[in-house]
Amino acid sequence: MIALVAHDQRKNDLLNWVRRNRRAVTRHGLVGTSSTARLLRSELGLQIRSVESGPHGGDQQIDSMVISGDVTSLVFFWDPLWAAPHVHDVLALVRIAVLRNIPVALNPASAEAMSEDGFSLENQPATAATMAAAAPVAAGVRSDGL
Repeated sequence: MIALVAHDQRKNDLLNWVRRNRRAVTRHGLVGTSSTARLLRSELGLQIRSVESGPHGGDQQIDSMVISGDVTSLVFFWDPLWAAPHVHDVLALVRIAVLRNIPVALNPASAEAMSEDGFSLENQPATAATMAAAAPVAAGVRSDGL
C-alpha cells in the first residue's frame, strides 16, 4: 500500500503528481491522512483509505502501518517552511520509513523517480541494522531520550 500525505501548502502538488501518475499509483492500495484522502477522492475519484489528520494522530497511524508492513511506500509532500504543531510526528513517520527501508518521496522529483520505477523497491526487506534500530522505536523507546 502507498501512503499519500501532503501538508496544506503542498496538496495541489500531490494532486497534480497523482493525476500525472494515476496508472502507477492506482495499481496499489492507497491510504492518506483525512484531508489529503478527501481531496484525492473528490478530485480524482480514487479509492483511498483515510486515517485521522496528521495533527490528530494520522501520521502515527501511518507509522503503525509502515511497521506492520501494510504501507510499503510513502509519498509525503511536506512543507519545510511550515511550523507544524506536530513536527515530531512528521519526523517520526519519515524516520520509521527510513528504518523500515521503504521508498520515500518528499517532493515531486523524488515521487516521479519512484513512480517511473513502478514502486519496485517497495518489496525490499529492511536490513538487519535497520530492523534492530526500529525495534525500540516500535516499542515507543527512543535512544535520544526524547
